[in-house]
Amino acid sequence: MEIDPVCGMHVDPTRAKYKTLYKGKVYYFCSAACKEEFEKQPEFYLQHGPQGMPHR
Repeated sequence: MEIDPVCGMHVDPTRAKYKTLYKGKVYYFCSAACKEEFEKQPEFYLQHGPQGMPHR
């Protein structure tokens, strides 16, 4: 299992619908909202860790 870097949920990489490549590493997400939030500010989440579900 992988950890969604935005919200902290466990994500099965073999079934993940949302993923992105950043600096040569694949990151997996539980939702489109988490993927979009990570893509806006990836360094923030990599430095500070999961912050919970993004608010829309």
